[in-house]
Amino acid sequence: MEIIHVLMAEHRVIERMVALMKKELGSEALSSTVNPAFIYTAVDFFKNYADTTHHGKEEGILFKSLEAKPLSPEHKSIMDQLVREHKIARVEVAGLLEAAQRYERGDLDSVAHISAHLKRLIDLYPPHIELEDKHFFGAAMGYFTPEERKQMLDDCYDHDADMAHKKYVDMVLKYEGQ
Repeated sequence: MEIIHVLMAEHRVIERMVALMKKELGSEALSSTVNPAFIYTAVDFFKNYADTTHHGKEEGILFKSLEAKPLSPEHKSIMDQLVREHKIARVEVAGLLEAAQRYERGDLDSVAHISAHLKRLIDLYPPHIELEDKHFFGAAMGYFTPEERKQMLDDCYDHDADMAHKKYVDMVLKYEGQ
């Protein structure tokens, strides 16, 4: 087991939430109504699971460890892109929350903003995950010794000790109807 296996397993849960968001969004945009419970669930999921738990391990353990290595220009560029995309996701989630709160206060114009934030998150995550899984993680592990790899996995488990993985997996299952 390596840290990248943990991260890729988390990607599968994130992909399932993205699929649920796609279903909620419909063809291209929401109608004039929104399911606030689902939107708040998505915000919670992305803030706490995707960002704090998942991106926390990527940025705080894997990327931080890679910063001490002489990365190839290609790998440095990819890592920089991944960090930028994490920041974009944070902005979109914050915007989604703000638009959902406006909707609950009666602002029906916020439906278009909710749709736009959902669409941008739906468009962001699949290629982001593919870049990490297929073009970055495997190569990144080549920079580390077996001891460093073990330490990163230990750090990963320490990071997750206070996280609520089961809550977010159960959340996805609930909306999938299982």
